[in-house]
Amino acid sequence: MPEFNLIYTACIIGGVIAGVMGTVAYLILAERKLAAWVQDRYGPNRVGPWGLLQPIADGGKMFLKEEVIPAHVDKVFFVLAPIVAFSTALLAIAVVPVGSTVAPPAPQATVAAFEATQAEYASHFSFAIVPGLDIGILYTFGIGSLAVYGVILAGWSSNSKYSLLGSLRSSAQIISYEIPLGMSIVGVLLFAGSLNLETVIAWQAAHGWNLFYQPLAFLLFMVSVYAECNRLPFDLPEAEQELVGGYHTEYSNSMKLGLMLLAEYAHMITTSFLMAIVFWGGWSLFGLENAVADPIGAAVLRAGILAVKVGGFLFLFLLVRWTIPRFRFDQLMDIAWKVMIPLALLHLLAAVFVRQLGWSPWTLTAADAVLFVGAGLFAAAAGARNTPRKRARVPLGIPAGVTYIAR
Repeated sequence: MPEFNLIYTACIIGGVIAGVMGTVAYLILAERKLAAWVQDRYGPNRVGPWGLLQPIADGGKMFLKEEVIPAHVDKVFFVLAPIVAFSTALLAIAVVPVGSTVAPPAPQATVAAFEATQAEYASHFSFAIVPGLDIGILYTFGIGSLAVYGVILAGWSSNSKYSLLGSLRSSAQIISYEIPLGMSIVGVLLFAGSLNLETVIAWQAAHGWNLFYQPLAFLLFMVSVYAECNRLPFDLPEAEQELVGGYHTEYSNSMKLGLMLLAEYAHMITTSFLMAIVFWGGWSLFGLENAVADPIGAAVLRAGILAVKVGGFLFLFLLVRWTIPRFRFDQLMDIAWKVMIPLALLHLLAAVFVRQLGWSPWTLTAADAVLFVGAGLFAAAAGARNTPRKRARVPLGIPAGVTYIAR
């Protein structure tokens, strides 16, 4: 019934948004707790037992603080920037298959097979807002890439040199790292034969996780994701030591700044879902996902498996922030253009050859290992060649201009 479908879709949308917002709130608390643990100090522990009510207090503060808009800013774009950043972060999660149980039917199948598989697919329960979207990965990448406009609008409309430099850094960084991000995932799509995220999961459930077949692609994808999310060691757009907070320097501690921060953490959740789905099998776990026959029970079980994997990636996001120092901007660009893009291109060529010749996916694993070792040897040789030679110490008393040979 159309009314039931509308109510069902509205409930799924509300549940996903509420889940993302709740996760974002307590993800901030988890980051503060983890920072306290790493730095051997106390974290938030005053509001509620063990500080668990701190996110509620912070959210109330964001709502109640006065919305200050400086007189020198472009008011329209200044207000629009947080909305754009937050909206794109939420829209990208619409196609994530949280609890789907079967892959959608292949369009190239016969009519009878297509109708049978379509009926089976429609009868299964799913937590996804838009399940079975044939361009799921393309949609996620397209919406995710729009998040940079929120940062650029915030920096440009602030009429501040610090904010402008932060937005310029962000645009250069995201454009550079989107290239290896997209190239690293093409090999996965070649083997899965579809842009549909559920089909990618189904292929991994049948053949094994892409992590084992394409480890170099996963490494490139993960590093690019950190750069896309502006997380350490790639948080150059908001480096407080240099830019006093970067693109959101002029935003007061109110709801506009809250939307900026929520967008960053929501983007972390979306990219963690992508890493878990594309390379770690999604809701598949070596056959354990088939332990429950009931459609709703199976969907809940698979959603739980996927949630554990996503939680692991989120924990890694938080841990890396307090373990790896920030790169210089020239180093950040060098990593993208001189290291990651050539490796992504070579991996893509290897994936095309393996797929076209019909070889085992494990051949691609060996090729990735060779590329990784070769890149390490090349980097070591380049580092040794560029290391400045140690100058000999000239003893005191030697006149200037006199040649001295160190023994």
